Amino acid sequence: MIIVVTGPSGCGKSTLIRRAQDGMAGLLFAVSHTTRPPRRSEVDGREYHFVSESRFRKMAAAGRFAEWAVVHGHLYGTSVKELKDKGRGGDVVLDIDIQGARQISGKFPESVFIFVLPPVFEELKRRLEGRGEDGPATIAARLERAREEIKDYRRFDYLVINDDLERAVQELISIIRGQRCRRERREVAVRSVLKSFGLDGAPSPRKKG
Repeated sequence: MIIVVTGPSGCGKSTLIRRAQDGMAGLLFAVSHTTRPPRRSEVDGREYHFVSESRFRKMAAAGRFAEWAVVHGHLYGTSVKELKDKGRGGDVVLDIDIQGARQISGKFPESVFIFVLPPVFEELKRRLEGRGEDGPATIAARLERAREEIKDYRRFDYLVINDDLERAVQELISIIRGQRCRRERREVAVRSVLKSFGLDGAPSPRKKG
């Protein structure tokens, strides 16, 4: 299962994902590629694969990205290989922008799409300024972009309003656990149960109406 978590820069989606990983098994983070320089707290291969623009564009031209976009003047993308490799070990969660989410929706429509919102605009501004990693011009650009991105919230399956971190983490975990229990994702597991009842394991057709 592919789980797409998106929202404006500074809404806390990265923190929510890390906390969700701590709270449940089998949730693997898809590390994206980017051409932007790493922040002080970031490690190559953990938050992102930091690459040159020439290398990124060669990968894009070769069709090696499942999604990619230009965000705030830098290139970001999730490789097909990353999705396949992580998908063998469990559910894959992506921390990507709205442009990337749209591309994943077109290629993997069965994915789960979650939009994270800040409680209010002023709080988003405070969080961006509090990171101490971007200048005033970059912060202003991120806030302006956030005004546009939030308009797209109706396109997503689930909304998480990150006004209280603990509650937001539990909401994200609940969404993922609920999706894991969907009938179509448990067809393989249910076969052994059906077999124990002397049934052949083939699902019966659903009744209409």
